[in-house]
Amino acid sequence: MAELPKSIRDLVEAFERLPGIGPKSATRLVFYLLNTPVAYTKDLGQMVAEIKSKVKTCKVCYNMGEDDLCGVCKSDKRKKNMICVVERVVDLLAIENVGGFVGVYHVLGGSINPLDHVGPDDLKILELISRVKKLSETEDEIEVILASNPTMEGEATALYIKKKLEDLGIENLKLTRIGSGLPIGSDLEYADSATVARAMEGRREV
Repeated sequence: MAELPKSIRDLVEAFERLPGIGPKSATRLVFYLLNTPVAYTKDLGQMVAEIKSKVKTCKVCYNMGEDDLCGVCKSDKRKKNMICVVERVVDLLAIENVGGFVGVYHVLGGSINPLDHVGPDDLKILELISRVKKLSETEDEIEVILASNPTMEGEATALYIKKKLEDLGIENLKLTRIGSGLPIGSDLEYADSATVARAMEGRREV
């Protein structure tokens, strides 16, 4: 059996390291790129090279953007006293794609998972607590929506944050959890828009 050139093998292996890309998909991508104009591959390579330098983490909510503040945090149309707490940016995007949510976000950077050695200190939980405390000084009402995924790790994370926020003793703080539109063990990232919408609309106090 003929062996592929080393440059092709190397790129296939590089694509395989991407999440969700297996050997067959990686090979198809490489041969697709081989059949595209040189200008396209050059532009693609430049965009990949620039993404690390151009994309920043929002200083308030830890979403992604190209400035110190993301588009959501910069918007005057968003309710700053309604914070939706999600595990990852892709979960934020799932909610945004549904439309209708007028609050802001807080991206934790994952969920509590002792098996993977991820504890509360590895997430943006202290930053959330600080943010809520600061808001309580200026806002009459605050709602924190716990929208971590309905997995064992996500539920544990939501319970931990709930306890920490309750310990603040803020009277005007309302804690809610996304509703049952999402089955146990699912991720927001892979749910359809209607399911995410039902989960947000069906949120309940915790």
